[in-house]
Amino acid sequence: MALRTILSRSPLLPRVAPFVLFVLLTAGQGQFGPASPYWFYLAKTVVGLWLILEIRPLAVEMRWAFSWEAVAVGIGVFALWVGISGPWTTQNSLWVKLGISHASATPAVLWNPQEHFGPALAWLFIGIRILGSTLIVPPLEEVFYRSFLYRYIAKQDFLEVPLNRFLPVPFLATAAVFGFSHNEWLAGILCGLAYQWLVWRKNRLGDAMTAHAITNLLLGCWVVWRGAWSFW
Repeated sequence: MALRTILSRSPLLPRVAPFVLFVLLTAGQGQFGPASPYWFYLAKTVVGLWLILEIRPLAVEMRWAFSWEAVAVGIGVFALWVGISGPWTTQNSLWVKLGISHASATPAVLWNPQEHFGPALAWLFIGIRILGSTLIVPPLEEVFYRSFLYRYIAKQDFLEVPLNRFLPVPFLATAAVFGFSHNEWLAGILCGLAYQWLVWRKNRLGDAMTAHAITNLLLGCWVVWRGAWSFW
């Protein structure tokens, strides 16, 4: 049975199942040797593109839209993401500060293909990473967080909740979940608030997708330019 047919059985499925599958593929990165993060990212980018094509007719709000607000938010979130730095701003340091975990003697493994491959393959994986984070991640994450989760927290029959209805608890809760899905939790929360504000203001998902894409594109260029691999 075609995936689209299965996902069409419930409005929840096309907005949740592709995101969950994408997250599961992300969890597999690094589990099968030092080269696996790069091949897994390539694989999940291809799978992510397929998923977007499959759910596009089912999640009708998943349409790109362009506005000056989206550009401003995208650039602003990028500046915020690289500008916020402190002993409490990443989960790695936060849990140590709170006494929930202990600092590891082993340094974190950075996503840097230049340490594992020759120039041609390294730049291929860098290009795939920027392409995937710019064009694949935003639609999948925005349709899950800003369209589904925000409205589902408000009401189980989430399609009855307009995108432009401001709801304080879902607004804050969705931003918190989004923030703590990233190591840079504080920047992630502020980022989630900014993207949800765009959806609320414009009454559509596309502006948040565009802002998210701009943020990730600029962040990818920053990572490569400055060698700031810890952001990946």
